[in-house]
Amino acid sequence: MAKAPRGFREGKFDYHEEVDVVIDNLTNLGQGVGRIDGWVVMVPFALPGERVRARVYRNHANYSDADLVEVLEPSPDRVEPRCKLFGLCGGCQYQNLNYESQLTYKSRQVQELVDRQLEGNYPVQPAIGSPQPYGYRSKLTPHFQKPREGRDFRIGFLEAGRRNRLVDVEQCPIATKGINEALPKTRQTVFDNTRNYKNGATVLLRDVEEGVITDYQAIVTEVVGDLVFRFKASEFFQNNPFILPLLADYVLEQAKEAGVRYFLDTYCGSGLFALSAGRYFDQAVGIEISEKSVEYARNNAELNGLANCEFQVGDAAHLFELVQFSAHETVVVVDPPRKGCSDEFLNQLFTYGPVRVVYVSCDPATQMRDLSKFIEAGYEITKLQPFDLFPQTRHIENVATLVKTEI
Repeated sequence: MAKAPRGFREGKFDYHEEVDVVIDNLTNLGQGVGRIDGWVVMVPFALPGERVRARVYRNHANYSDADLVEVLEPSPDRVEPRCKLFGLCGGCQYQNLNYESQLTYKSRQVQELVDRQLEGNYPVQPAIGSPQPYGYRSKLTPHFQKPREGRDFRIGFLEAGRRNRLVDVEQCPIATKGINEALPKTRQTVFDNTRNYKNGATVLLRDVEEGVITDYQAIVTEVVGDLVFRFKASEFFQNNPFILPLLADYVLEQAKEAGVRYFLDTYCGSGLFALSAGRYFDQAVGIEISEKSVEYARNNAELNGLANCEFQVGDAAHLFELVQFSAHETVVVVDPPRKGCSDEFLNQLFTYGPVRVVYVSCDPATQMRDLSKFIEAGYEITKLQPFDLFPQTRHIENVATLVKTEI
């Protein structure tokens, strides 16, 4: 048995003890979950239904972490990963699982979060998959650390299970064809100029209408349906253009069901949802804390000829003071960052009291936390619809539709 490192917690298993375990589920972090005499063992890259051999490297108070050593009895859903770095690179968790099963487990994980965090019966719809499960990612940001004499120079992503060690990534199967074609030249440029970097940095490759852009400051163009968006290459914009029209159409469909006149987008960015709503509502308003994003959104409204779309810079503490129309005639779209909504924001929203809310989330766990507050504030969840914007990874987008029950 290998010598345990300092800080290893004594527990169910010894350090590097090998165990055989049957995997019965996947966590929302993409790890296989098995049990030995009731004790939970977490094994990345192991699939439900498989019997695997795993090597324990950490004990916790009520479970252990282990590395996958060997698949003894594979799942019928197991497939050959397309990436030679799968299992080493921390970017993907599910390339070894067929795509239909990925969607099934992601839907199930959202349902488990709903059942655990919300009181009541709220069924989750089957996840809507990406039309392109590989070659979909239109933005890639490989990293590199400060160049040092005698150390391998790597440009890529964090190694699975490591906090600082990078994997050198020459090609990425989930990135678009254009990005993979541009990646070797971009990497070579960095290699040839390492003396110019005093610290590590991040490389940008963004596949847009202009081609693959590597300049952070460039203004680029993205087309969603028949709408044109222009924004700075380094700014946030959803990076799966193949499923984005489906997501935008669905959000708009849920918003229109209210039959109201006004559309309010409270985390509008460069205007995706507000501009999509422009032709269907009397007025669409986007509010965003970033002045630069509001500038881009206003330009995009003009570019698309949508005079009834307006955008405002809103401070988080006074967001709804800018809204001039009645809550009884308004649907609000909420698309916050991964951390979800602050209590300050939610309290303002509940005080305003729109008749309908469509909540788009890139982290269903924080979304469920927020949805429990919506229920307390007199809203009812009418639909929960996951979208798989990030195939082959553990990530899932979820859209919740809520209606106010007390008007």
